Amino acid sequence: MRVLMLAPAFPSEMPFFAHGLVSVGAEVVGVGDQPVAALPPMTRKALADYIEVPSLFDDEAVVSGVRRFAESAPIDRVETLWEPLIVLAARLRQSLRLPGLTLEQAVPFRDKERMKQVLEGAGLRVPRHSRESTARGCLEAAERIGFPLIVKPIAGAGSADTYRIADRSELEGILPLIRHVPIVSVEEYVEGEEYTFDTICADGRILYYNVSWYRPKPLIARTVEWISPQTVTLRNPDTDALAAGRELGRAVIEALDYRDGFTHMEWFLTPTGEAVFGEIGARPPGARSVEIMNYACDIDTFSGWAEAVVHGGLSQPVQRRYNSAIIFKRAQGRGRIRSISGLESLMSRFDRHVVSVELLPPGAPRRNWKSTLLSDGWIIVRHPDLPTLLHIADCFGTDLQLYAE
Repeated sequence: MRVLMLAPAFPSEMPFFAHGLVSVGAEVVGVGDQPVAALPPMTRKALADYIEVPSLFDDEAVVSGVRRFAESAPIDRVETLWEPLIVLAARLRQSLRLPGLTLEQAVPFRDKERMKQVLEGAGLRVPRHSRESTARGCLEAAERIGFPLIVKPIAGAGSADTYRIADRSELEGILPLIRHVPIVSVEEYVEGEEYTFDTICADGRILYYNVSWYRPKPLIARTVEWISPQTVTLRNPDTDALAAGRELGRAVIEALDYRDGFTHMEWFLTPTGEAVFGEIGARPPGARSVEIMNYACDIDTFSGWAEAVVHGGLSQPVQRRYNSAIIFKRAQGRGRIRSISGLESLMSRFDRHVVSVELLPPGAPRRNWKSTLLSDGWIIVRHPDLPTLLHIADCFGTDLQLYAE
């Protein structure tokens, strides 16, 4: 099977997915706007061919270039795992008459308002919401929905340009900061813990699922610099406490008629036990979450995704052995990393539970923590017992420090 993969080098996990396709017998044709020599070595090794385009955001040019290529080398599937290209992939499938997510199915995954409308129509609980393109519209929607509320882009990813608003005066202060966002969703702020429901599907069947827990909620983590955010993959996603979220996740996939590949849904568990939908992407979770899912079960979901889309199944046994967590670190100060404190002591205490340490070395420039959750590096830990895992993660959160100047 010849698989066309859009953006096989970005985000940084994509080379592993390209390699996954090769590992299950696919021939991979990449499409990107970099010269082939600039691609990561793992990507170059995985590709049987490559179509360089001026821009991945010029849909007409990409479709035209791919159609010319397909005249002599027919394509069997079109895949992408980068959210901004979901609609382009659907347009390519439509042009080439290939199976997979259609344009009609793809739009709700990129338009958060349309997404909620579809799910409301299926009787699922979503936050009260309104699609707005003007400051006046945002203010009027806020009065209807009530405070506190959230304002965020309808086609965003993660927590970029997302704000929790406590009252009208705060909203008036935020509106100038989002003038560059053409359309926003104004929606109810849902109180509660935030979780994920991640799946690999084939022909509409869920072959693998995962529940992760954000500590703290991403909106808090993205607004308080000293926090070391954590994503925790739960060894036991089948607890009664999470039943409402699992049921919601399955119903969302059915309502959106999702068929093949990865999904990443975020949802809230309120203090009353209600599960409230947040949003869903037709892609894997980012920020190294696929890696902690792999460490939790000792599986390879990069190739698992590939097997699902190419062969319609998942042959790897899923044995949930560990809770795993990634802890993101942010340096204190500005400029370049000067020193790292606490790592040696922590490793002497928890070494056998640490599976990955990726911290910026001294001398490296500090990253902008507001633009990347990965920040100045991360640690991945795992343990069969959840309270023990959380203790280890919290120790790395508080006792490990990076300093910049």
